[in-house]
Amino acid sequence: MQSDQLIVFAVLAATLGLFVWNRWRYDIVAVGALLVVTLVGIVPPQEAFMGLGHPAVITVAAVLVLSRGLLNGGVVDSLARHLTKVGDRPWIQVLTLTGIVALCSGFMNNVGALALFMPVAVWMSRQSGRSPSYLLMPLAFGSLLGGTLTLIGTPPNIIIAGYRREVADEAFGMFDFLPVGLAITLAGVLFIGLIWRLTPRREDPSGDKELFEISAYMTELQIPADSKYVGRSLHDLIVAGGDEADVMVIALIRDGQYQRMPSTYDVLRGEDILMVEADSDSLKRFLDVTHLQLAAEADSKAEAREKAEQEKRAEKNGDAGKQPDTTESNGDRRAERALAEAIVTANSSLVGTSATGLSLRERYGVNILAVARQGQRLQQRLGKIRFAAGDILLLQAREDQLQTALNSLGCLPLASRGLRITAPQKVLLSSGIFAAALALIALGIVPSAVALVAGALVMILVGLVPTGDIYKSIDMSIIVLIAAMLPIGEALESTGGSRLIADALLDVGQAAPPAATLAILMVGVMLLSNVVNNAAAAVLAAPVAIALARGMEASADPLLMAVAIGASCAFLTPIGHQSNTLVMAPGGYRFGDYWRLGLPLSIMVVLVAVPTILWVWPL
Repeated sequence: MQSDQLIVFAVLAATLGLFVWNRWRYDIVAVGALLVVTLVGIVPPQEAFMGLGHPAVITVAAVLVLSRGLLNGGVVDSLARHLTKVGDRPWIQVLTLTGIVALCSGFMNNVGALALFMPVAVWMSRQSGRSPSYLLMPLAFGSLLGGTLTLIGTPPNIIIAGYRREVADEAFGMFDFLPVGLAITLAGVLFIGLIWRLTPRREDPSGDKELFEISAYMTELQIPADSKYVGRSLHDLIVAGGDEADVMVIALIRDGQYQRMPSTYDVLRGEDILMVEADSDSLKRFLDVTHLQLAAEADSKAEAREKAEQEKRAEKNGDAGKQPDTTESNGDRRAERALAEAIVTANSSLVGTSATGLSLRERYGVNILAVARQGQRLQQRLGKIRFAAGDILLLQAREDQLQTALNSLGCLPLASRGLRITAPQKVLLSSGIFAAALALIALGIVPSAVALVAGALVMILVGLVPTGDIYKSIDMSIIVLIAAMLPIGEALESTGGSRLIADALLDVGQAAPPAATLAILMVGVMLLSNVVNNAAAAVLAAPVAIALARGMEASADPLLMAVAIGASCAFLTPIGHQSNTLVMAPGGYRFGDYWRLGLPLSIMVVLVAVPTILWVWPL
């Protein structure tokens, strides 16, 4: 047994070392470690891959699919649109953004929530004349804090809930994490808002600030024939857009005639095209209020109508078998389109050509909606612009074809700025499905894994998650990591390794009160999660917490909760969590920048979490 302990500790030491080295992906390292402990006989071969069927793994996969459904439904996007109203004061911006991303992270994948709010933070910081570095690190830390709110907020909570089933009658429930999670989240958000000046100040990392500070595009909008603004003045349309939609009408195009700076008293007609200047967020708000159409989108619909008419004429002439081919099937026409920003690289096939010359819509399914060039607004028809390296394009394509089109054209995607136009009913539908799944869990009607899988399946069946995106929604590296580490964690317990570590902790905390032992455990897991994936930290520390509880002859609940909090609060390094890594480049941060804000925040979390845990979950 002692030799088995040495082997397990050696494998864990090598695994942690490889995690920190980061030369190979952590899921590959975890699978390698699992194979080693299996080949030497510590883990029975028939149990080596049982982790793939573990409820924690299934729950994490279901949560990721549900998160994609919420994103596709526009739930987070509808919240993000209102954040631009909070004003220019930095502490208000930090509080608001950090708080809202924390709230969203409690119920969806925190990396996905952060990715959606990042563009809002960048836009707000530049509108205020400050570097994005002021907001991005607090935003990342807020997503980590918010993950502690619920069972599904972060993988460590799901893992810890599973381990709790081993020592109690049932696993932790959906909102069992809420008292402690809410305490540290509220305290953490307020703390970040007060000490936001500790956030490292970095200049825009792009090196070419003009390129990334473009705030306005020249965009073409069309007045639909059935629009309520037909027969009304341009002034009425602008007023209807509201002050929040900062849109400037540059020209009116009617019957092929270009009229620069039209009078606000001009009466609008159906099929009129307005050239407007607007930043991306204002454009979305204006479209939401007025229900105008992007000109390129309107052209696509006109082409579809023309093809349909051709098919009808062919049927009347008895040429049903000779109907013209269509570039899009009916299913394709209904496919949701996404808007994205991309930069034209020096090697792009677009350089020196125009959208019309390359037949972008026909060949790639891409509509160019707007072009900005080095801060200069291009006031010419979009089809006539010859692209140059460094141009930023606002383009539209089918969501499932967008990345392929960008790769083919040699363009690099920039962060999305919440431009996807989503019907309100999708927001209600996705929210309703998710709320129903949560209600089933909260009422104890079905286990969490079953309820969440059912919710994910319903989102797929109603089209919120296209079938082609089901497995794209699931981060398989996380799934494989958890599935591989669970047997290793069990091996640590079965060989007595976790008991050995627990005894060492008992010796250290023997002369100290139980609260100190709890704090030592939490700090240890917190430090571990700053150098390895938080799910791996939870898997390794949970058996130790259970063994420690047995040695103290106390309840395992507070110790498991301490592990969950420690594993989720990796604020000291950019490699501890994907959220930290995600903001590093756009914020211009260095590796050593994170501890300046992360260290005081970590101390605050321990000071708040330990007494709250002992109050809610006494030893």
